[in-house]
Amino acid sequence: MAEQLYQRDVYGKTLVKLGSLDKNIVVLDADLSSSTRTNLFAQQFPDRFFNFGVAEQNMMATAAGLASCGKTVFLSTFAVFAAGRAWDQVRVSISYNNFNVKIVATHAGITVGPDGASHQALEDIALMRVLANMNIIVPADGPQTEEAIMAAADNPGPFYIRLGRCKVPTIENKGEFKFGQAQLISEGPDVTIVACGVMVTQALLAVKNLAAKGIQARLINMHTIRPLDNAIILKAAKETKLIIVCEEHNIIGGLASSIDEVVAENFPVKVIRVGVRNRFGQSGEPEELLKEYNLSSSDIEKAVLSNIS
Repeated sequence: MAEQLYQRDVYGKTLVKLGSLDKNIVVLDADLSSSTRTNLFAQQFPDRFFNFGVAEQNMMATAAGLASCGKTVFLSTFAVFAAGRAWDQVRVSISYNNFNVKIVATHAGITVGPDGASHQALEDIALMRVLANMNIIVPADGPQTEEAIMAAADNPGPFYIRLGRCKVPTIENKGEFKFGQAQLISEGPDVTIVACGVMVTQALLAVKNLAAKGIQARLINMHTIRPLDNAIILKAAKETKLIIVCEEHNIIGGLASSIDEVVAENFPVKVIRVGVRNRFGQSGEPEELLKEYNLSSSDIEKAVLSNIS
């Protein structure tokens, strides 16, 4: 059975590794360091860690100031606060100035679970994707979280990295991580499934079930949503003629919208969206919520079977 890891645990440990390599790195949090795991960095480098309390907007503005002085800033809070509550400061202070601020938001999506609608960010990718200069990574598992954090540290400019709350299985044979270049998990001529984050695991299960029914699906892990890997999308569009996009996010403005834009301009094909449709979240266990919001592997399978010719 695949190892299951908390992405935020990996994030905290990776921050400590980076902190030992680069004294220019500072870390900020908004009273959630035990949840986001930035407390691991705080324990090792207390002089480079700053807790802002419940003041996310102030945290973003301060991050911009530190970046303007040459610091590489990692900051964290829950996704709903990073992308929603502090959006104006992210836009004007960070993105407009193209500052070297890495926003690592945890507790994203419906799988936040019992915390309910107020804490389940289903719009955050859309809010970040519309900003000029913003890079977006949604890692699929624990090991890829480390790769995403290291990539953000190595590349200048603002980043939004989206992490979940729950443990997620480690996906084997993903291949090498390259920022801005999607990973081909499986080959197939019949249909293309594109997924990001926790939905990659659900999509992988769907691929296996479809194979048992004689349908060979191509699975793409689109870990980088911005800049998007247009080449792999267009290749899939030309070769399979049907794309199913899976995201733990509103179907408007996120990964599906990104792919819609690419194929509409270059090679129009049918794109079916598996995501949250015109609903807010609610309290529940993660697996129950995935089923309630039609985000399970069986829902992906149904989407393929209903649309394949």
